[in-house]
Amino acid sequence: MRLLSQISREYNGKKYEKFWVVIPNKLIEKLGWKKGQELEAEVKGDKLIIEED
Repeated sequence: MRLLSQISREYNGKKYEKFWVVIPNKLIEKLGWKKGQELEAEVKGDKLIIEED
């Protein structure tokens, strides 16, 4: 997997980034997730947990 970012906007000289994680197709298929599906995320310790909504 890979963490990516891009500048989403600049306001008063400050740049704001948005981030996304690229998840391999094999994992998406194994989880049964579909494009556009709502997901929930939480941080536990130093881990990011992503689950179906």
